[in-house]
Amino acid sequence: MRLPVLEDVSWQVRAGERWALLGANGAGKTTLLGIAGAVSFPSSGRAEVLGRALGGADVAQLRAEIGHVDARDAARFAPNLTVEEVVRTGATGTIGMFPDRLTQSDLERARDLLAAFGLGRLAGRRLRELSQGERARALIARVLVGRPRLLLLDEPAAGVDLPGREALLEALDRLARDLPGLALVLTTHHLEELPAGTSHALLLRAGRVVASGPVAETLTDESLSKCFGLPLVVTGDGRRWHARHA
Repeated sequence: MRLPVLEDVSWQVRAGERWALLGANGAGKTTLLGIAGAVSFPSSGRAEVLGRALGGADVAQLRAEIGHVDARDAARFAPNLTVEEVVRTGATGTIGMFPDRLTQSDLERARDLLAAFGLGRLAGRRLRELSQGERARALIARVLVGRPRLLLLDEPAAGVDLPGREALLEALDRLARDLPGLALVLTTHHLEELPAGTSHALLLRAGRVVASGPVAETLTDESLSKCFGLPLVVTGDGRRWHARHA
């Protein structure tokens, strides 16, 4: 018998909103992110991404308007590519370097994003030589070169040490200020990995929605405890969130 990964999920993300997608392993976060990225398609129901229904839209064109970042993407690039070269590939949406297809505007945007994500001094280093946190920032900068309307981040802080996590979150905070119209969805298991600008949260458990809405209404003791299946106490200061066992 086949069991659904997601069931009765109704969710809408508007321009400028910053969503946290939370849940334990197997909750359905990555599957839902794949649908939002027009990479996966629902077997039933209806999904619209950037106003276009999946199944009837030009998927290639749609994906060009979405920045989808998974830390594992770093392994797809040729090992000799520098950080700056990898970021520049975001202009063409490829994993290879095509210098003849890059405009002066593309080069300038790549350079500006390297600086914005604190990678300017590392531009000439090979991507594989960076720390995990530095690679995560480089991959986010890369997709932003293409000026997406929707940014999807799949556990960007996973495996990143404390300094790397804080540098990443600071970069995401700046991103929220500099690109107020960009919609962002970030998956994680840990409240501590949420950037300060997070405005909304969707909590999943076993493929079903536990809670959805503004963070002040969803990141509560009751909702998080139900989401993760153990009693939790949630604290927040308006910028950062924390959870501990009750």
